[in-house]
Amino acid sequence: MPGAPEGLYTMSLHPYSTLTPDCVLDALDSVGQHADGRLLAMNSFENRVYQVGIEETALVVAKFYRPERWTDAAILEEHAFVAELAAREIPVVDALSLQGTSLHLHAGFRFAVYPKHGGRMPEFERADTLQWMGRFLGRIHVVGAQTNFLQRPTLDLASFGLASRDFLQTGWLPPDLQAAWDSVVEQALAGVRYCFERAGDVQAIRLHGDCHAGNVLWTDDGPHFVDFDDSRMGPAIQDLWMLLSGDREAMQGQMREVLTGYEAFREFDPREMYLLEGLRTLRLIHYAAWIARRWQDPAFPAAFPWFNTQHYWQERILELREQIALMEEAPLVV
Repeated sequence: MPGAPEGLYTMSLHPYSTLTPDCVLDALDSVGQHADGRLLAMNSFENRVYQVGIEETALVVAKFYRPERWTDAAILEEHAFVAELAAREIPVVDALSLQGTSLHLHAGFRFAVYPKHGGRMPEFERADTLQWMGRFLGRIHVVGAQTNFLQRPTLDLASFGLASRDFLQTGWLPPDLQAAWDSVVEQALAGVRYCFERAGDVQAIRLHGDCHAGNVLWTDDGPHFVDFDDSRMGPAIQDLWMLLSGDREAMQGQMREVLTGYEAFREFDPREMYLLEGLRTLRLIHYAAWIARRWQDPAFPAAFPWFNTQHYWQERILELREQIALMEEAPLVV
């Protein structure tokens, strides 16, 4: 059901059961990318991603999109945004245009092909790294604020919070923890709602959407941003808060470094600081629902064997209780 909140569909078959190595190679061959036999499955769960050796050229990365998650128009809108960033010489990895388009279809699978780009994990504990990240995120957001997505959703309480809560009420929790979870998740969502009320009418822009360390490749030339698959409309701080870690004092210092770089290119609205812990809370709830929604995919039980256990949900309840307290505190000062 494309266009609906993520996961509100059922699949009678595993989504990738027919995506065999031969299918991957045939798909690449169909767009003129003739593989030399090197094929490596990369660490990805939402989509299936492969590093492929191509005859007489550099390695490429082929991304096969999860069926039914995005419409073609939404995928192409993401590609257009990343291409727009690349045209401004912002270090992103954008899809190759092959045979006149960046989105292709083979054997029922939509896919895109990217140049292989190396790099290491960024060291977010370094002040210069945080400033560097801030500068490039500021540049990304300057472009992101120029127009709106028309096909992709907005990060808000309804899509990440309420929809996730509702999905998790369909038999995913141990019966003896259901009441405790229901109570704490309602308190947490009330806290998120209060965070948005305190922030007021902040601007929603086009974002990376999932800007954690795993989606940044670092070289001596600085960061390269990859995987805009979760790109959507939302407040700028969504792309900043995942750079922070540690206690309040540590995060305060880290945010100061990020904004030193960020505000060289774009002014940051300090009201968005009210959203930091609210957005973190939404991500925690959404993440649990994301695993549950994908449980029919055999990759998920193998990767998350601890999910749906007593201990897992006890930890999530404690985690949300901590977030409820944090959302009641004064925001970081900028």
